[in-house]
Amino acid sequence: MNALVLAAVLAANPTPITLEDARVRSRENTQALTAVLQASSAEQDVRVARSSLLPQVRLSAGASVNYVGPQRDYNVVPVEGGGFQRLPTDTPEVLYPGFNLGVSVSQLLYDRAVWARLSQSGAQLEAARGQALEQQDTSELEGIQRFFALLRTQATIQVLEANVRRSEQQLERARALYQAGRVGKAEELSALVNLGNDRIAVVTRQSQLAADQVRLVTWLAMPGAEAAVAVDPGVMNQPPAPAPSLDMALREARTRRPLLVVLRQQLRAAELQESIARAGYLPRLSLSGNFQHAAPDAEIFFSRPDRQNSVSGGISLSWDLFNGFTTQAQTRRAEYQSRISELNLQQSERELEGAVRQAHEALVTQLAATELAEANRKVAAAALTLAEERFNAGVSSTLEVRDAQLKLTQAELTLLENRIDVEIARFALMRAMGTLAPGEAK
Repeated sequence: MNALVLAAVLAANPTPITLEDARVRSRENTQALTAVLQASSAEQDVRVARSSLLPQVRLSAGASVNYVGPQRDYNVVPVEGGGFQRLPTDTPEVLYPGFNLGVSVSQLLYDRAVWARLSQSGAQLEAARGQALEQQDTSELEGIQRFFALLRTQATIQVLEANVRRSEQQLERARALYQAGRVGKAEELSALVNLGNDRIAVVTRQSQLAADQVRLVTWLAMPGAEAAVAVDPGVMNQPPAPAPSLDMALREARTRRPLLVVLRQQLRAAELQESIARAGYLPRLSLSGNFQHAAPDAEIFFSRPDRQNSVSGGISLSWDLFNGFTTQAQTRRAEYQSRISELNLQQSERELEGAVRQAHEALVTQLAATELAEANRKVAAAALTLAEERFNAGVSSTLEVRDAQLKLTQAELTLLENRIDVEIARFALMRAMGTLAPGEAK
């Protein structure tokens, strides 16, 4: 039976995925890349805001033709002897061409709102970058959890297969003792039924294995039909590292968590919105210049660049002395939004501390549970050895061995669950602290 299961797994030709592969690919999956593109879009918003402070140069050129049809006008002229008379004047149809070339330059000298918008776009860019890091951390933690979910299922199948091998050995012992006349046929039949149930448990886990493979590969932007196998990072072969102190975890979270960077920059952007609104109370100063070369026909326009030219320039000051209290209302609204951002930051800081404490406690609890599970597994293994010895001596039944066997299998599964939960809890704490990604990425 084990050979059949192994053959089925190998036939799928699974792609090995290490924990490091899952972490790196998760930071580059669809959700993470979307957040990075949004940060890049915010970077362009900074360039747009900066463009208002640079000279604005416009070139314009054009050619036109005006058609005027036959016209009749009347001229009033004096006549001899006094009086006036109207003389008709007929004008034939005519075409009037026109050519124009112009260059205009304008430079903003002072507008407080423009400078404030530039600073605000910078704060929004930093917030978008922080949000991208936050999403990358979220994606990485999800990839880690899916990786360990697949590893848990693989390890569970291995534990169940080990239980199948123990049941096969028990069947052989019961059969040998029955043939020797030391136990009844019922012991052999009971061992055979137990073996069948254990094989069924292994087979039914294959669907969960496929589900966990699909969840992992799709999250890593791999083809959904691709089979994968999680490479054991060795968590079951080494004792777990102790948890960091809660004070250290809180200090790291306050300084390195991208979410706090996002909220702080959002608060700064809201405060700069107040400056933008208050700029309505101040004047705006700008400088402009214009050059134009225009002619009624192509010959003069193209052959005489020294003629038909005009240059103008000026400086303008505009000041909204009264706009119906619009500036006052916009300023108040910006102040309220700034206060809302400040309250959100304070609440998020409190929630972050709670999340760090909760994640820290979860890690400490899982470490303690793992220690207990390891001790329990050792006791269950000793109990199974004792039960098998008693059965071989003919002083116990298959039922006693089966009970000890199931307890050992359950103890191994409990240890497996807790050991993997330790790693998930550790990465969850790192996520809450903002230390999930390498320091260079921060």
